Parts: sequence; C-alpha cells; structure tokens
Amino acid sequence: MGFINWMVIFALIGIGSQSSASSEITVSIFTVTSKSMTVQWSRCSGASSYKITATSKNSLDASAFAQFGANSVMGSINSLTPNNMYIIRAEAMDNSLNVLSQAEVEETTASEVPTINMATSKQSESMTVEFTQVSGATSYILRAETADMAFFYETEVSSSPGTVLNLQAYTDYTLSVMSINSGGRSQPSLPVVAKTVVAAPKLNSTSLSNDTIVVGWEPVDHVFLYTISIIMEGSDSRVKLNTTDTSVTFSGLEAGTTYCIKGNAWDPEKRQGDDFTVCQITRPCIPVLTELEVRMVGSEAGLSVSWAPSQGAGEYLAFSSEGLNCTSTTGTCTLAPVGCGQRHTVTVTAINEGGPSIPSAPEEFITFPCPPEPLRVEETKAGNCSVLWDAIPYTDTYVAFIKRDDGQEERCNTSSTSCNYHCQCGYTYLMTVFAFSLAGSSPPGPVLNYTTLPCCPEDVFISLASPGTLEIMWSAVRGAEVYETRAVEGSEVILCNDTAPVCALSDLTCNSPYSVVVIPCNEIRGCNHTCRSHTKETAPCMPEILNVTQINTTSVNVSFSTPNRAGTTYKVSVVAQDNRNTCTSRGTSCEILDLPCGEVYEVSAIATTTVGDSFPSYSIPLETAPCCPATFNVEQVTQAMTNVTWSMARGTHTYMTSLTSPKGTARCHTLDTHCLMGCITCGTNYTVSMEAISRTGHMSECTYHGFSSSACCPSGVKLYRMANNTLRVYWRSTGGLHNYTAKMVGSQSNYTCTPPPGGNTCEVPEIMCGDVYNVVVAPLTQDGAMVQFCPQRMYSVSCSGSNVGMVIYRGKRSLD
Repeated sequence: MGFINWMVIFALIGIGSQSSASSEITVSIFTVTSKSMTVQWSRCSGASSYKITATSKNSLDASAFAQFGANSVMGSINSLTPNNMYIIRAEAMDNSLNVLSQAEVEETTASEVPTINMATSKQSESMTVEFTQVSGATSYILRAETADMAFFYETEVSSSPGTVLNLQAYTDYTLSVMSINSGGRSQPSLPVVAKTVVAAPKLNSTSLSNDTIVVGWEPVDHVFLYTISIIMEGSDSRVKLNTTDTSVTFSGLEAGTTYCIKGNAWDPEKRQGDDFTVCQITRPCIPVLTELEVRMVGSEAGLSVSWAPSQGAGEYLAFSSEGLNCTSTTGTCTLAPVGCGQRHTVTVTAINEGGPSIPSAPEEFITFPCPPEPLRVEETKAGNCSVLWDAIPYTDTYVAFIKRDDGQEERCNTSSTSCNYHCQCGYTYLMTVFAFSLAGSSPPGPVLNYTTLPCCPEDVFISLASPGTLEIMWSAVRGAEVYETRAVEGSEVILCNDTAPVCALSDLTCNSPYSVVVIPCNEIRGCNHTCRSHTKETAPCMPEILNVTQINTTSVNVSFSTPNRAGTTYKVSVVAQDNRNTCTSRGTSCEILDLPCGEVYEVSAIATTTVGDSFPSYSIPLETAPCCPATFNVEQVTQAMTNVTWSMARGTHTYMTSLTSPKGTARCHTLDTHCLMGCITCGTNYTVSMEAISRTGHMSECTYHGFSSSACCPSGVKLYRMANNTLRVYWRSTGGLHNYTAKMVGSQSNYTCTPPPGGNTCEVPEIMCGDVYNVVVAPLTQDGAMVQFCPQRMYSVSCSGSNVGMVIYRGKRSLD
C-alpha cells in the first residue's frame, strides 16, 4: 500500500477519532513487518501529543520510539529486530509532556526476508521455487505475477522448495517469497523472472484395424518439435520418433492388444514441455462360429449362438438376417425371439474399445415348424366329430389334443391333416394341434372351442310372480350358454332370453292359459327345439272402479267392472295413511261403513281366483269431512283485540273462526292454529264458532263455549293531592257495576287501591313524596285478575317539607 493511501487512512482515522475522544487511551497493532510496526490508538481528552515506545521483551536492545501530534491516531515505529517480541506502549501527553494516560500491547515482528535461489518449470501450469529458509518462520508465501499485472497469485507453502500452480504455458512470471510468523508477513524477497515450459500435445487415438493405431493432436503454440513414443502393455520395448506433423500411424501391431502412446513438445529454447499419455487397444480378431441351436428363453424361443473367443475382445455382437441381435462378453448369447419356420443367416462380430472386428463367416439355421392352423371341426352325425387343419411346411408329424370340459382327454398322432373323435351332446371341447420336425416341436397353436347342442331341462317350475308375469325356473343343463323361454297363447308369442336358469315373462294376457317351453342354446350350435312344453294360466284381469257414491259422512258405495269369468271374487279397499277398510263381492258393487273424519282415502279393487290376484285397479280419491279442533281458547290481549288458539284438526287445511255478538261479528281466516281478531267490543258476550275446511273445499261446522270480553278501560284518570300525605285517584267508568283497581308504581314504593263495585275513586294514604309514579286504572276480570292492557299516566309528586307538595302530570303512555 502506497504512502498516499496510508496518509488517507491516517486522516480518516484522525477525523473519526476527534468525535470519540475519551479520558483513557487504548492501543492496538495495525500491521507488522520484519523491522517495523504500525500502531493505532484512541484519542485522549487534553492530549497535545502521543509517544509510541517499542521495548524488546527477549533482548537487551535499546528501545525505539516515535512521537506524533495531537491529531494523529496511527503511526509507525521502525528500526526493530525481525522475529522479536516487543512491548508497545502508547502515552498521551499534555503541553508540559506530562503523561495523561497510557496503554500497552505485545506483538512480534515478522521474520526475516528470505532469498530465492532458483526458479524452474517442469510443468506448463506450475513453477518450482527454491529459497533460503529463515529462523522463526512458520510458513512462506510464494507470489507470482506477470509484467502487465494481468495475473497475480499467492500460495502458502511450509518449506523450500515450493510450487506455484494455475500458471499459463510458455509465459514469463515474476516470482518472490515472503516469510510468515505469528506477527505477520515479511517484505517480499528480491524478485526472480522465470518462464513456464510449453504444454503437452493432447493426443487422441483410434484403431482402424486389428493391427494399426492412428494418433493425432491439435498444434501446440511455441513448439518446434514433437516426440511420440509407443509401448505395448506388459512390455519393456518402446518405439520413439520425432516429428513436426500432428499425426502418426503405428502399424504391424498385435490384434486386441493395448498400447500406450506418450507425446512431448519442445520449445524453441529446447526445453522439454509437459507429456500426455493415451492408451489405445487394437481391434480384436475375427471370431469363429461353433454352434447354433434353439433354446427357450422364459416363455419365448431363442436361437443360441456359440463361438470361439477372440484375442482382446471385450464384447461380442451376434446378428441374424431376420433382424435379431444379441451381445455377450462370453462365448455365447441367444437371439430372441425367433419365430417358427424361419431361415436365419447368423454372423458374430468381436468388439473392444478400439472398435469392431470383421464379421465371422455366416451360418444358416432353420427353426422349428409353425403350429397348424386354422383348426375346424366337422360333425358328420351326432356323436362323430373330426378336427381338421392345413398342412405346415418343414413338418414330419402332427399330434392333436382333444379335451372335454369335464376333464376327459383324447390324443391323436398322425401324419395326415385330420383326427376323428367321439363327441357327445351338451359338452364343450378344447382342441389344439402341434407340428414336429427335427428342429423340435411347434409352439402351442390356436385352441379351438367347440360346443355341441345342449340338452333340454326336465325340472321346469312355473309360478305366478305378479298378475301379469310368469316366473319360470329350471336346473342348468350341460352345454347351454343361453336359454330361450317361449310362452304361446293363441297367436300371441312372448320370448325371454337369459343366461341364467330363470326367466320372467311379463305383459301377458290376463285370465288366459299359456303354453310355455324352455329352449337351451349356445352360440356355436344354436338352439335345441326338441324340448317339451308346459301349460300355466295367468292371473285374473284388473277391474275398474266405476263410481263411488257417498251414503252419508262415514259410508260409501263402490261399483266396479267385472272383466273376468263368472265366479271371480272382487275385493274393494279404502285405504288412508292410518287405516284400511275393505269389502268383498262376486257382484258389481259393495258398501264400506264407519269411515273416520278428516281422512283422504284411495279406493281400489282387485280380482281373485285360485291362480292368484289381479293388478289393483286404478285408484279413485275419496275424502271425508275434516275434523273439528279438539281444543279452542280465546284470550283478550287488548281492549279491542283477542288472541284465539286451537289444536290441529286432522284433514283441515284452513280455519274460519267467528266471534259473534249483537254488536257485530269478528272473523279470521287462516292456515295457522292461532289468530289475532280485532274489532272486539269491551264488556260484551260472544258466541264462538269455526268452519274447518279441507284442501278440496270439504267443510265441517264446529261450535264452542261462548266468550265474554272484559270491561272497558276507564277514561279521565287523574291524581289529586289530599290532606295528610294522601292522594286521590279519579276516573270515569264506562257504566255498569264493574270492579276496578288503581295501581301507583314508583321507583321506591308501590301502592294499590280498589273501590267498591261501581266506584270511580279511591284514596292512597301515606304517600312517599319526591318520586315519579306511573298510575294505571284497569277493570278486573271475572277471576279477579287486573286487565293488563289499560294505559298508564305519569305524575311527579314533590315534597313540601316532609309532606306531599305539588302533583304534576307528566304524560300518558301505554302499559309496558
């Protein structure tokens, strides 16, 4: 680092320290060399100068010191001894050179500067430096740089000699060395300039045949001559040649043998550069085929190829004219899969890292025969069958296998193209044929599935599953894949096809006899039409409801059609959600009695014979009048309004409630079981009635106990002050001898008074003054309860001394 840079650092440190001066000084070592130290200290308040003293700790050498101005915080002390421990003392002094504060630190100077003895290059990317080792050094730094400073590199070594790496070939470098100890680095040694050697040629090789190797390389800069040498692996004999070309061909070599080729380059100063070695194997000899035979490879057939090994071969490739190939590192491999009746021409090539050899002499091989196909069966008459196939090339004999589905098996050896066997009705036969030659057996050929006519079922059972459906069941028969069930009645034919031994024939004509036959079938041979038939009669026909006549509110008469033979019984059902009523008849009508109210019924009829029941007729809806609510209650909620509630009534959709008096009628029509009814006159007796109405408009008249509204709320309610802390409540009654109650409610006390029947005033003694009272006057109901809907008034009752003062009316509001 230059002098100017040090001055900048000192100035910046000085500026920064001006703002951080303290009463105590601290000291530290900034840098160390062999004969000097750079010391850094903190500013001290009131100091006019700083003195730095270095005293040797290990010798009697005189101390060295330096003195600096008030604004300095860093300085160097020189003339020190290399590799020596010093006590560094920093003292802050005032104008009279009195010490204001001091601090000490210990540090060792760097070891002595070494000297380079020699620098040589034996590798194009490195330089070896020999230097003198100095006392006290723990390691050394080797520095290499180019003259234009484009390259600068340092590496640490433990001793001499040391090596600098990552250099460029044939390039001048300036080299220097520094020693290192616990104190730091020494100054660099005197530099030495040395040049690296040229790079080695990057050889690449190839073997064009089993006795030649060609070596080539890219030109290397600054080279005037190349030296190329070759040696056989395991041999001491080496061939060397010099050339200015960039390729060399070596011939007359041994096949399948590895040779190593080394190349060197020489620079114009006749210094030998790096060397580069590449090893190349020559191509192997031509292999010799020894055997071809067919073998099974798992579930596939393959052609096993064998040959005599070749010198230097690492791998072999066998190739067939049919496009198959296989590789191996031994003397055999298998071409797979091979097909039947194929003619293969086979060659083998030896391969190593140098390349492939010339293919071996070709050998021919014919594979095993193909399986006979197509297979077909001829049945000349029932029980006598023959299996036939086409002739197959390269075949000597055939073997046919015929296996029945119950496990019985026949085998037929022949040189012809057919075999006879005994076949029975109702069985499935599996047939396959193999062809044989000297190369072996053909693969398994196609399997022919042949099924004979199935047999007729004998245990046919027919039942009536529903009025229009016959269910037919039987035991499965041998050889049947599907069953055709046929039902015939006159010109009507019903068919059912299924694989299961059961069938349902639907949509049959009612009250009719059917001839039913089950015909077993299979896909190959068709159906067996020799099976016997069975007769079964269907259920009676469905009647029709013609009319439903209401005899009274709880009884009906039902008339219906009679579409069946005479003597058929008809049953009529009237069904609701919770009950069922029935009647039977052999005529055309019947009656049903005692039907409950509020029910919706479905009316239907069925016909019954010994065979079974018909479908139910289409139903006719029937509705009885709705029921009246079991409970009914009227509650007055205001002077002119009541809340009427009742229980749910079966069959009722809406309710029409009426309260009737000589003064008028109040009505409410609702879907709910409650209703608010207005326009009620107070003090009036009402009759109560209701109309329960169904969804279809059926209506029932319901009557209940009467209802009396309460007396009217009085008007003109006023509050007067009386003597002896007493207040009088006054009102105007609506007429009649009604019972009233007056109630005064304050924040601290409540009062109640009740006059005699017909009275309109009452007095409340011992009133607590200074409070606000809510006053309400209301009639009493028949059971003595106070009516809750009369309005209330608000009064302020002031105090005059300890007595009631003024009574002030504050307003009127409804009762909470």
